[in-house]
Amino acid sequence: MGIFTKLFSRKKNVIKRGNNPDVYNMTSENERMNWSMEKARLTFHYFQDCLQNPKAGQEHFSIKARIEDNGKTEHIWLMEPTFDAEGNIFGVVGNTPIYVKNICLHQKIGVTKEFISDWMLMENRRLIGGYTIRTIREGLSTNQLKDFDRSVGGMKIDAGEDYFLTNLETPEGAILSLEETYNQKNITAALDCKDFTKEAELLLQKSMNTILDDALITNTAKALKSSFILGLEENGFPNLMGVKRAFKRFKITEKHYIITQFCYHTDGTTSIQKFHTYKNDLDWKVLGMED
Repeated sequence: MGIFTKLFSRKKNVIKRGNNPDVYNMTSENERMNWSMEKARLTFHYFQDCLQNPKAGQEHFSIKARIEDNGKTEHIWLMEPTFDAEGNIFGVVGNTPIYVKNICLHQKIGVTKEFISDWMLMENRRLIGGYTIRTIREGLSTNQLKDFDRSVGGMKIDAGEDYFLTNLETPEGAILSLEETYNQKNITAALDCKDFTKEAELLLQKSMNTILDDALITNTAKALKSSFILGLEENGFPNLMGVKRAFKRFKITEKHYIITQFCYHTDGTTSIQKFHTYKNDLDWKVLGMED
């Protein structure tokens, strides 16, 4: 199985390394790569749970760690990861370092959680996690993509599955929280995941070329809330039990994201939804769907 190192500040796009997998470079300023590393940190709890209690078909658990050495930085995959009682991570260096000289291939090292930049596991030959791998792959040319896929030895890379915590601390968590209220058939809890005032404001901004006043926003918010409740009462709650999900973000502002959700349903079908999400003073909330 090929393991990849993401390197910084290098002019060449690809570094050939003989018997080692090729290195594909992306700058540290790349927003997609930064988000990939943040996504890995936000979902790291799932990796820990699976490592302690592996599911059937899960193998090749690996962690990517940021290694620093005299002002140089390199992100290195660690094989055979373990944790101690304090949550520190230990693993065996899985690819030959290029920039840092304070570690070497096959050396067992330890890092603290803040140095984690990615994690991955394979489930029935399918990549779970591996967010930096996915980001690198998405940026490759057609020829590079063929070389890349050959080097991963038959590993299936699709949209994957994401395991954000079900809370209002992230846009994805807010969507999961709303969908969990559907499973519970709890309208009151569902309303707590929504922000109809902000949804009304965005809707009116799209449809009107005039200055919005508070009364119009308030009345539209009331209408949206009533419509939401009526829809659940008349049509029932969506059945999302057992659905697995993957997410992609599109940033509008720091407080406004469009989230694309890929759903894998228990009957083998898939679906895609796009949600507007917004962060108020305290929490992320789910707004309307993107057309």
